[in-house]
Amino acid sequence: MNLNGLFVAPIKPSAHLADVRYEIRGALTRRARDLEAAGHPIIKLNIGNPGRYGFKTPDHLREAIGAHLVDSEAYGHEQGLEEAREAIAAQQIARGARGVEVERIFIGNGVSELIDISLRALLQPGDEVLLPSPDYPLWSAATILNDGKPRYYRCPAERGHLPDPEEIEALITPQTRALVLINPNNPTGAVYPRELLERIVEVAGRHGLLLLCDEIYDEILYDGVPFQPLAEIAGDLPCVSFGGLSKVHRACGYRVGWMSLSGDPRRNAEYRDALQLLAALRLCANVTAQWAVRPALLDKPTIGELTTPGGRLHEARRVVLEGVAASPWFDVVAPGGAIYAFPQVRADALPHFDDTAFALRLLEEEAVLVVPGTSFNLSASRHLRLTLLPEPAQLAEVFVRMDRVLARMAAESQPASAVA
Repeated sequence: MNLNGLFVAPIKPSAHLADVRYEIRGALTRRARDLEAAGHPIIKLNIGNPGRYGFKTPDHLREAIGAHLVDSEAYGHEQGLEEAREAIAAQQIARGARGVEVERIFIGNGVSELIDISLRALLQPGDEVLLPSPDYPLWSAATILNDGKPRYYRCPAERGHLPDPEEIEALITPQTRALVLINPNNPTGAVYPRELLERIVEVAGRHGLLLLCDEIYDEILYDGVPFQPLAEIAGDLPCVSFGGLSKVHRACGYRVGWMSLSGDPRRNAEYRDALQLLAALRLCANVTAQWAVRPALLDKPTIGELTTPGGRLHEARRVVLEGVAASPWFDVVAPGGAIYAFPQVRADALPHFDDTAFALRLLEEEAVLVVPGTSFNLSASRHLRLTLLPEPAQLAEVFVRMDRVLARMAAESQPASAVA
């Protein structure tokens, strides 16, 4: 590039970004925006953002924020408002976590920020982090951006999207530092039973791994499936549990997440101090929205009216399961929790299937935006992630449109002689 006779070299981004992907808001989403700008309405099933689908944050959370606006104009404590951290600590202690106190609670601008901080405080170049496949891709991205290396343990549909502790242990090397669990799981909706978590904790204990458990969907459960907090089972082992307001309390835009460090304080003291330093470097999290934490955790829960029979999320899940059952193309493991389903196209129905190519055709031909399974670090994927947030009737229409595209793809894959 030449500017007034001077050569100006282009600015090159960090090499760290070469292996970072976040297709939930990637190329397909950008194409959907182009189509919308051209006047084509799109049915969007790509994001877990309740406010975009008509869900409302509970009134008592809004009222708590409004009552404290005048108290929110200065920087707050780097780890978060004390009354908010007290409420989080009380919740974790009630769930059986050991070694939890206010000074081991950290509030951030969503769990996304805290995932980055938790790994930045831990990793040296080349350290490995065990992640589920499929994963929520921010975990992979944060590992890479903090000089770590993701190593993936499988959670296949034939096992109900549950991991195998023996497979996890076989992946451990001298460079392995942490084991990540996402429970209830995004993208699959799997909820991990206690016995499985006990076996995974045993693996972590044998190898001195830090447990990192993303529990942001902890109260979004269906058909009586129980949620088991990891910290209770971990006991004295170092464990970081993540939660927040965005999903259970439908307050994504508030950007309030938290992490709770549990286990023997003598073992995790240096790590706690590293977390505190990183929290201080970014000054503090959004002060205004933190006033909603205490009422969110101490007042009567509101998510049950959505997840029990007749509730909107329960009905959306029912429609998805019925859509799969009626389709000649799909299988699915019924989600036990969270706000997603992860159906797959059956190999016997369509042997040659590319999930990304299908997602693009579905968008271009039928105006439906979904996320292909490969976006969640799942190789050779035949899966799609569908959010359960749209109205149930709209989800039923989505299956009609998906079946049409798959029927066209199947017809196109037939040999010319067979078509004739």
